[in-house]
Amino acid sequence: MAPLRIALAQVNPTVGDLIGNAAIVLRETKLARDAGAELVVFPEMMLTGYPVEDLALRESFQTASLGALDELATALVTSLLADIHVIVGYLGRVDPAAPAAPAAPAAPTARAAGAAGAAGDHALGAPRGAPQTCAAVLFGGEVVATYAKHHLPNYGVFDEFRYFVPGESPTVVRVGQSDVAISICEDLWQDGGPVAQVSELGADLLVVLNGSPYERNKDDVRLELCARRAREAGCPLAYVNMFGGQDELVFDGDSLVVDANGTLLARAPQFTADLLIVDVGESHSSANREALSDEAEVYSALVLGLHDYVTKNGFSSIVLGLSGGIDSALVAAIACDALGADNVYAVSMPSVYSSQHSRDDAADLATRTGLNYRVVEIAPMVSAYLGALNLTGLAEENLQARVRGTTLMAISNQ
Repeated sequence: MAPLRIALAQVNPTVGDLIGNAAIVLRETKLARDAGAELVVFPEMMLTGYPVEDLALRESFQTASLGALDELATALVTSLLADIHVIVGYLGRVDPAAPAAPAAPAAPTARAAGAAGAAGDHALGAPRGAPQTCAAVLFGGEVVATYAKHHLPNYGVFDEFRYFVPGESPTVVRVGQSDVAISICEDLWQDGGPVAQVSELGADLLVVLNGSPYERNKDDVRLELCARRAREAGCPLAYVNMFGGQDELVFDGDSLVVDANGTLLARAPQFTADLLIVDVGESHSSANREALSDEAEVYSALVLGLHDYVTKNGFSSIVLGLSGGIDSALVAAIACDALGADNVYAVSMPSVYSSQHSRDDAADLATRTGLNYRVVEIAPMVSAYLGALNLTGLAEENLQARVRGTTLMAISNQ
C-alpha cells in the first residue's frame, strides 16, 4: 500500500455528553492534522459514550446522536479541518430519517427479527427504533460513508442484542491512495466475520473501533488476535480503544497497529489518553511499549475506574471508613491516587474491640497520604443500642458494622 499516516485517538468519552464528546473529537483531530495525519480514528460510540444501554432505545437520543454527527461534520469545516478523514463512532439507526417505532414485546427466540425491518417497522424482539452502533467517515463537511456493527455481543458484561440491530454490509472508503475497511469491536473477535471479507475487497488497511473493557492480561490476547486478523485480511490493522471508567466498567486503551504479517508497529499505553501516530505502509521495526506488571495493571484499573465514577457522576469528594487494617488502607490509597487527598475524607470509628495498634495505623496512613481525617468513637452508640434492645447472637455481631455505616452516611451528608 501507499504510505498513509494515521492517528488513533485513545480518548475518554462520557455517556450522554454529546457536546463534550464532539469537542474531544475536534481537539484530537486538530492535533492529528498538525502531526501530518491523513486519517484519525476514534473509538466505538465516541459521540455518545459507551455503553449507552437503554439510552439507545430513546427516540430523542437517537435523533440527538444523528444531529450531533451532522454538526460535527460542519464543525470540522469551520475549524479548518475539512482536509482530514475522521472516523468516529456514534448511535445510528437502520433508517436515519425515520422516527423510532413504539416498543414491541420482547421475544427471546426472535434474535434476528430487527435485522429485516426499517426503523418505522416493529417486530418481536426488535429494539425500539432499530438503533445501531455505527461508524461514520467524515470528510469535507460531509458524512461520506457509514458502517454498522455486524456482531452484537451478548455475554459477560454485554447485552447488545437487546439494544441494537446488526449491520450486514461492509464499508471501504478511499483515503489518499489507500482503501480503508472498517469494523467495530466484536466484528474482530468473530471467526468468519467482516474481517474475512477485507481480503476479498482488496482493502489496504483495516481500522477497528473498540469499546473493549479491561480484563487482566487481555492486552496479550488483543495483540495475538489483531496479528491473526491482519494476516487473514492481508493488510495492516489499526485497533483503537477508548480508555476510562463507566459505572462498573473500565476501558484500558491499549490501542495498537500491526502490519500485514502481524508484526507490531506501534502501541499506546494503558489507562491514559494517547494520540498514536503511525506511518502505515512504510518499513518499521517492531515497537513495544513498556508493559505494566500484573499488580500495576490491576491497581491502575481501580484508580481509573474510581476516578471516572466519581467525576462523571458529579461528586466532589468521597467518605470512607479507615480501620487501620490492610483492606481499608488500600481503599484509601486508591482513593487518594484517583481523586487527590484533599477530596478524600476518612473516618476512624473505633469500638471496644479496636486495638491501639489499629488506631495508630489509621492515623499514620492519614498523615502519610494527607487525606482529611477524623475520629468518631462508636462505643457509646453501640452500648446504647445493646442496652435498649438487648441484642444477642448474630444481631449483636452485626450491630457494630451497622453503626459504622450509619455514621459514615451521616458524615457524608454534613
